[in-house]
Amino acid sequence: MPGIDLSGVAFTPASPRLTTVKLIATSIGHLIWLAGFSVPLILKLTGPWAGMAAWAAWGLPAVVVVSWIVDLILIPRRVRAMGWAEREDDVLWREGILFRSVYAVPYGRLQYVDVSDGPLLRRAGLQTLTLKTAAAGGDVTLEGVPRERAEELREVLMARGQARLAGL
Repeated sequence: MPGIDLSGVAFTPASPRLTTVKLIATSIGHLIWLAGFSVPLILKLTGPWAGMAAWAAWGLPAVVVVSWIVDLILIPRRVRAMGWAEREDDVLWREGILFRSVYAVPYGRLQYVDVSDGPLLRRAGLQTLTLKTAAAGGDVTLEGVPRERAEELREVLMARGQARLAGL
């Protein structure tokens, strides 16, 4: 990656439990879309829209099912590609399979760190850390951090950020 030297950087991977959380979340979303896109098929089969083209009635739910299957296949690999690393001057977050991204947040730019979770993350014992910077669009989200590590990581990052800010 241009601009960021990753040689010798040991990334801490996102928790494998994040895979389960993402599989459940995407399944819930796809089920909602499937229910909505199945209405034309149901109306065609029950009579009110009997004249509707079969390809259109079956096509909408089929697209949702194919998208769902693709997500179920790709999510485990996407989660394995996620991770963070704490370096001397910044924290890194990496993600992506085909289009890989590495985000660096210098400790001196760090304003605060949000720790959050939802019902699925909470049940899996995971949290999300959002690193807030002054830059527009400069926030970085660390996903799949184990709950016991999240608060500790937040404190470490904030302490490093305050130390760098005091040195300016």
